[in-house]
Amino acid sequence: MTVAPPSSSGALRGGLFAFAAYLLWGFLPLYFLQLEPTGPWEVVAWRIALSFVFCLVLLTVLRAWGPFLTILRQPRLLGLTALAGVLIYVNWQTYLIGTLTGHVIETSLGYFINPIVTVLFGVTVLRERLRLVQWVAIGLSVVAVLVIVVGYGSFPWIALTLATSFGFYGLVKKQIGPSVDAVSGLTLESFWLLPVAAVQLVLVAATTGLTMGGHGIAHTALLAAAGVITAIPLLLFAAGARRAPLSLLGLIQFVAPILQFIIGVWVLNEPMTVERWIGFALVWLALVVLSVDSLVAARRRRTSISDVTEPV
Repeated sequence: MTVAPPSSSGALRGGLFAFAAYLLWGFLPLYFLQLEPTGPWEVVAWRIALSFVFCLVLLTVLRAWGPFLTILRQPRLLGLTALAGVLIYVNWQTYLIGTLTGHVIETSLGYFINPIVTVLFGVTVLRERLRLVQWVAIGLSVVAVLVIVVGYGSFPWIALTLATSFGFYGLVKKQIGPSVDAVSGLTLESFWLLPVAAVQLVLVAATTGLTMGGHGIAHTALLAAAGVITAIPLLLFAAGARRAPLSLLGLIQFVAPILQFIIGVWVLNEPMTVERWIGFALVWLALVVLSVDSLVAARRRRTSISDVTEPV
């Protein structure tokens, strides 16, 4: 019996979908900076509310209400989507605070560290056994954070919060699995966060005042697009993840933080001290080590599978 190899055309399409998602995520800082003077709390509130509206439209256009209503009858899935919503809220809010307060470089650090945090979660949460090379990558990342803290004089809480929240979000999504499609998942996650969005809008209105509709047509249109701009990369990524192999996704995921880093350093001219360069260099070295190890492990798995298959 032969084992059919994965479709190369399907993998290519999946890679392109994932690349498009990470490309859009990489350029997000430039979009959010165009929303000034809207603050991070108002932006996230509109992002939640408008994502929910956009997802309702998608459910209708795609005629996907059947699967969505099936999910509503499963309490376990509802609880997991609520938890995923809380985690993605923490991620979105931290990211917006970082982006709109001059810390785009630190947000990129968070997404550079994320793959390593995910590996660490595999040990602490899923009780997975790590290879020596993976432990080396984790050690390099810890040293990198210490270098940034000691040398630069500040704790990179934005980076670590982004990496941790998105790492836990990935774990929850893994528990959900294919039982919840991308549109239904984002719909529910946004739904659970609607009360949070409402509270934030009320508080912003009572303090600094809401900016929606108060700074011209162009600003209003950009802010109103927050839901679409939030949903499209997530849907592209979901389409890519179903088709592309994990080894390819593991390499493509660095597109977003690389673009964010470039924007922070060379477009926004955020300070990049020697200590920061050293810290980032250690993180990049850890990622190279981790990526090479993942590719070697994937190749060994493919070889072992081909060795046990028998020709017809």
